[in-house]
Amino acid sequence: MTTPPESVLFVCVHNSGKSQIAAAIARHEFPNVRVTSAGTAPSETVHPGSADTLAEVGIDITGEQPKAITDELIADADVVVVLGTEAEVATADGTPVVRWEVGEPSSRGIEGAERMRLVRDDIRRRVRQLLSAEAP
Repeated sequence: MTTPPESVLFVCVHNSGKSQIAAAIARHEFPNVRVTSAGTAPSETVHPGSADTLAEVGIDITGEQPKAITDELIADADVVVVLGTEAEVATADGTPVVRWEVGEPSSRGIEGAERMRLVRDDIRRRVRQLLSAEAP
């Protein structure tokens, strides 16, 4: 058994989808963990499908806005989790970086709400594994 991190930074390119989903789930299910999210090239707004799929499981992200990754956000995290294959994060301070290659249902022709549910559920499983006291 390993000790779960006390703080985590979730990163994707736009900080409008996957990293927002991961952060919201982590905040909801692990309220004692400091959670932030950011993007390497942030969008203007959170993707509506991300907000909708979280609302389906009782998580409200109204008011969340995409933000840019900073050295301060990295330094404040015990671990940086990069979601997807496009974002690149380098840490100068030795903060560990983990990459989650979240499956993309659209590559299998799955779109819309069903796509977002599959992405959400994959991310939820990974968040639970990362932050659970029973993590291997």
